Amino acid sequence: MIRYCIALAGLSLALTHGASAATREEQTKACRGDALRLCALAIPNEAKITACMQKKIDKLSPQCRAMFAPVPQAKKAPAPKPKQA
Repeated sequence: MIRYCIALAGLSLALTHGASAATREEQTKACRGDALRLCALAIPNEAKITACMQKKIDKLSPQCRAMFAPVPQAKKAPAPKPKQA
């Protein structure tokens, strides 16, 4: 039971490459049910849980799927045009 809890807590660490703006608690809350439903055999291996969930991303809840979406990068402003003398 303890290993199970640690694995699900660790799930948030595995998801940080995605929506890094989300807290560990938010990530775990969003994906705990999906991890149990879709990837129970992968528990307690964090890497296997993540790989399983990525493989089944189309079956994840919208809340969990959002944790795997890349964080949008801010667009760079175009370089200023050189002034002509």
